[in-house]
Amino acid sequence: MAKKGRILSGHRPTGLLHIGHYEGTLRNWVSMQDDYECFFEIADWHALTTGYDETETMPERVEQMAIDWLASGLDPERSTLFVQSDVPEHAELFLLLGMITPVSWLERCPTYKDQIANLRDVDGAGPGFGLLGYPVLMAADIVIYKATVVPVGEDQLPHLELTREIVRRFNNFFGPVFPEPEGLLSEFALVPGIDGRKMSKSYGNDIKLADAPDEVQRKMKSMFTDPTKLRMGDPGHPDECPVFIYHRMYGEDAAEVEEIKMQCEAGSLGCVKCKLQATEKLLWGLKDVMQRRTELAQNLDHVHQVLREGAEKAREVACETMSQVRSAMHLGSTL
Repeated sequence: MAKKGRILSGHRPTGLLHIGHYEGTLRNWVSMQDDYECFFEIADWHALTTGYDETETMPERVEQMAIDWLASGLDPERSTLFVQSDVPEHAELFLLLGMITPVSWLERCPTYKDQIANLRDVDGAGPGFGLLGYPVLMAADIVIYKATVVPVGEDQLPHLELTREIVRRFNNFFGPVFPEPEGLLSEFALVPGIDGRKMSKSYGNDIKLADAPDEVQRKMKSMFTDPTKLRMGDPGHPDECPVFIYHRMYGEDAAEVEEIKMQCEAGSLGCVKCKLQATEKLLWGLKDVMQRRTELAQNLDHVHQVLREGAEKAREVACETMSQVRSAMHLGSTL
């Protein structure tokens, strides 16, 4: 069956992935593997834009991310999984695209000021060039594979449009080398953390795919609930309760989920029992992922092999693109 297009997407290896990542992006990626030619990168260079002083833990973070991806269902037979820095052609294209990208375009990037405001300033020197140039590296990641489709949420469309602007500028100067990638709008699930806010590593409110069942139970037991339901018998508001979202996500029986909702609203279901039921559903829904993750963690040679073979496949495509780029820009030896 003919593919609908080529996809490039990835994650920064800044820590263990949690179920927000799984529900928000990994499920979407897994479902795309049959319809699209997929390239998924572990973006270790991107992680350096804010964590350049933490490289000693990078190999382990990369390894653990690959385990999370494979456990979640990314299949190296149907997708190319690789580490960004294993394909040095990304850096060359980043350099060349940087030559034609106006600084004013980067300074107007919607998240740049937010990133600066929240930057962990290592030594008081302020943000580095890499943070400003982040969108150019992202553009290089996408277009070096001539990706035609990039899965994004609506809030990420301005970032993709900057890539499209860079492509148009390059093609205007040097000829039609790159396609303009289109955004594939996806509905990313908003998974609440144990404190009721959006699940995030930075908030410390996450449930990790690597967590053992007893750790998941401990975290779910401490999860915030409806603040207006103070004691057994008080009517609850399940649509405002983080725990009930887990019933919706992992409850396989719609009638049972509706029954839980009615019991909560009537005040006949206590929060402790409700959490226990939600925890059971969560653990059941993720049991295959967690089992695969345990097996992969004991077979790191396989994980490393997947990344090596993925890098070889990615480099083959990237090298062909860079040959076209150099030719279009009249670069390289003529001897």
